[in-house]
Amino acid sequence: MEKGKISVQTENIFPIIKKFLYSDQEVFLRELISNAVDATTKLKTLSSKGEIKTEIGDTTIEISIDEKKKTLTISDKGIGMSESEVKKYLNQVAFSSAEDFLKKYKDDANIIGHFGLGFYSAFMVADKVEVITKSYKKSAKAVKWTCKGDPQYKIEAAEKKERGTDIVLHIDDDSKEFLDNQRINALLNKYCKFLPVPIKFGTNTNSHFEGEGDDKVEIVEEEDNIINNPTPLWKKRPNNLKDKHYLDFYKELYPMSPDPMFWIHLNIDFPFNLTGILYFPKLNNSMELQKNKIQLYSNQVYVTDDVKEIVPEFLTLLHGVIDSPDIPLNVSRSYLQSDSNVRKITSYITKKVADKLNNLFKKDRESYQSKWDDIGVFVKYGMISDQKFYDKGLKFAVLKNTEDAFSTIEEYREKVAKIQTDKHDRTVFLYTNNKDEHHSYIESAKAYSYDVLVFDNIIDNHFIQNLEQKLDKVAFVRVDSDTADNLVQKDEKKESVLSEGELEKVKTIFTEALGDLQGGQIEMKPLSPDDQPVLITKPEFMRRMKEMQSFQGANLDMLPDPHSVVINTNHPLIVDKMMKMRNKDKKSDFASYLHMLAKLNQNMLKGKELADFTKKSIEFLS
Repeated sequence: MEKGKISVQTENIFPIIKKFLYSDQEVFLRELISNAVDATTKLKTLSSKGEIKTEIGDTTIEISIDEKKKTLTISDKGIGMSESEVKKYLNQVAFSSAEDFLKKYKDDANIIGHFGLGFYSAFMVADKVEVITKSYKKSAKAVKWTCKGDPQYKIEAAEKKERGTDIVLHIDDDSKEFLDNQRINALLNKYCKFLPVPIKFGTNTNSHFEGEGDDKVEIVEEEDNIINNPTPLWKKRPNNLKDKHYLDFYKELYPMSPDPMFWIHLNIDFPFNLTGILYFPKLNNSMELQKNKIQLYSNQVYVTDDVKEIVPEFLTLLHGVIDSPDIPLNVSRSYLQSDSNVRKITSYITKKVADKLNNLFKKDRESYQSKWDDIGVFVKYGMISDQKFYDKGLKFAVLKNTEDAFSTIEEYREKVAKIQTDKHDRTVFLYTNNKDEHHSYIESAKAYSYDVLVFDNIIDNHFIQNLEQKLDKVAFVRVDSDTADNLVQKDEKKESVLSEGELEKVKTIFTEALGDLQGGQIEMKPLSPDDQPVLITKPEFMRRMKEMQSFQGANLDMLPDPHSVVINTNHPLIVDKMMKMRNKDKKSDFASYLHMLAKLNQNMLKGKELADFTKKSIEFLS
C-alpha cells in the first residue's frame, strides 16, 4: 500500500480564479472592501483591548479611480501587514488571516471573511495587483507586494507613512467597465451601502452665500462623499425607534415604493445570530412584482436579494433586510439547503411573521381587516405552502362576504351552518370571484337566505382547494356553478307546471336552436318563477381545473368553455309565451335569444355573437 499527497500546481490556479472563483466578476469589489473592513475592525478590537496605546483616528476606507493609469485603488487605515505577514497571507491561496484573528479574538471581533479566497478575486478583473501596506506596529516598515496573475510575485520596500493597506488593481482590457465612476458608484451602493466602516468615493461640492449686499460672496466647500450608512436601522435597539425611523429606512431601501403597512424587527442571538427588519408591503394582486425585495446581508455586507433558499417561498413577498453572520458569504445552494442554521432561521422567521399577524389581529381587528386586500395574498400564500403557518393562520385568516363583513374561517362555518349544510352534512361556502358579473346569481342566492363570500384574488383558487382538503366537511361552491336552489344540495323536490310531454317539447326546441354546446348540456329545472328563464351554470370541477391551469401560465384560449344551459320550466316566458307560439322558427329564435341573454349575463357574449344579439334585440323591439 502506498500513501501520498496530491500535488496542486499553482500555475493552474490563476486561470481558474480568473474565470470561476465567483459567478459574477463584480463581486471582487465586495470582497476587497470587506477585507478592508476586516482590517479596520481588527484595529478597533486591538485598541479596545488596550494593545494599541495611541488614538487610532480616522478609519475611513477610500475608493479611487485613475483612468490614465487604468487603476482602481482600495485604501484602508486598518491594521496593515508586516513583511512576514504579507508572505504568510498573500502567498498562500486560501490561508485566511481572518481565521487566525478569529481564533485569538473570537469573542470580540466581528470579522467578515473566513475563506481566504476573497483577495484573489482581484485577479478576475486585473492583470496586475499591487499591495502597499504598513503594519500598525511602531517598528514596522512599509512593504510592496506585486503579482501579475501568475505564481511569480515580488516583495520590496515601499514609501508609506500611515498604517493601513492600499490595494491597487491594474484593470485589464476586458474589464474596463470598472474604471467608470458610475459603474463603481452603483456597485458600492449595491454591496457596501451598510458596511460598518465609512467608505469614501470622491467628493461632493457644496456652496452657500455669506455676507449681505455687495459683500455677499459664495463659499464653495468640498466634503467627502461617504456612500454608506455604517449604523443601519436593523442594528439599533427596537425600543429606541419610532414609526418614523422605520418608514424613513424603508424609503432608503425602496425610494419609489408606497409606505408599507407594518413591519417586524428581528433580533436574536441564540441559537444563531440574526437581525433585520421585514416590511409588509401593499401587495394587492401583484405577487410577482413584489418578489426578490428582501436583501440578505452577512455582517452588513450585501450577499444577495435571492433569498428563497433561506426563507420560505411565501416570505419572499415581504420586503426588507435579513443580516446573519451564520450564513456564509460564498456557499453553494445545496449547502444552504442542508445547513442546520439556515433551517433554524427559516423556522424562526416564519414563527415571528405568524406571531406578528396574530397580534395585529387580536390587538386591532378592525384595522387588520381594513388591510385584508393586501395582507390576504400573503396569508393565503403562506397557508398553502407551509403547514406550520397554516395551523397558526387559521386564527387570523379572515373571509369577506359580498356585504364586506369579515369572519374567521371557524366563525363563518358557525354563521352559515344552519342554512348552508347540504344532504351530505357538508357546510357549503358559496363564493363569487366577480361581484359585478355574478350580481344576478348572488341575488338569487340571497333569496334563499344564503351568504356569499368574495374570492377575487389571483391565489384564491389554490387557497380554496387547500381549505377543502384540510377542513372537515366543508365544500366551496361558486355561485354561478348551479341554480340557486341547488347550490346547497338538499333532498327537496319541486314540481314543474308543465306536463312531461310539454317538458320534452321545450327541451327539443332548445336542443335544435342551440346546437353544439361544446361539452355542455341542457337541463330542465322547475325553479321559482322569479328566477331567470334561462341560466348558464359552469361545472365547479371543470371550471376550477381551467382556472388553475390559467394561473400556471397555460394558454387556454383555444379550449372549449363547457357550460350547462338550465331552462326554468316554471318561468312565464317558457310556460306562457313560448308554449303558445305556433311558428316553429319563432320558437327557435326565441329560445336562441333567451340563451344569448343568459350568456350576456355571464359576460360570455363577444365579437360576432354580441353584434348578432344587439341586432336581434332591435328586431324584437321593432
